[in-house]
Amino acid sequence: MVFTADFASATQWVAGRSWAYPGGGPENPGDNKLDHLVEDPAYSRGGVFRATRREDGKWDAGLLTTEGSEQGFMVRAGDVLEARVKLPVEMGAWPAIWTWRDGGQEIDVFEYHPDNPDLLELSNRVRGGQRYYRDPAIEPGGWVDLLVELGARSVVWWVNGRRVYADYRGVGRRWQAYLIVNLSVCAGRYHPAPDPAVSEMSYEVEGLVVRRGQ
Repeated sequence: MVFTADFASATQWVAGRSWAYPGGGPENPGDNKLDHLVEDPAYSRGGVFRATRREDGKWDAGLLTTEGSEQGFMVRAGDVLEARVKLPVEMGAWPAIWTWRDGGQEIDVFEYHPDNPDLLELSNRVRGGQRYYRDPAIEPGGWVDLLVELGARSVVWWVNGRRVYADYRGVGRRWQAYLIVNLSVCAGRYHPAPDPAVSEMSYEVEGLVVRRGQ
């Protein structure tokens, strides 16, 4: 075990900014997002990632990244990441666990949109490869166990103990990247924006760990 997430740790995680967002944030409208990143610990530090509607139509939202933190932890080729997540129920919610470094190096452990209630998006944006994985066990408000083998020659995803996708592309031997955990909010181009009556949303991340082979 080389990393066990403690979301309350200021040495492990930086809150409310990421260079995956233009200028480090706080907003990324070009990616069809309504989120406005905030450092407020109530939005991320307890492992429950929250978003609340602002008066200007944007949403204050929680994001944590290891980039820029004191520890500066990076996953690398050969690592295995495991996490347990409770999916959101509100339309417009866009939770994700992913990686980022120097303008790319993105592996999406998962993305989810409640308008596709039984579907997880699994993506290798380093060398290409994507799977839309459907299962009745995936549902709004449900718990999902995720395991991703970040192989140099193939990234392999497991969902609820089942091997569901191997991309046979991998990340390359020298790949490494920071972790990001966050809740974005859809602006409506690809997935529905939140209902006007909805003012808050959330999802939970439990037990995120990284194992490294010898």
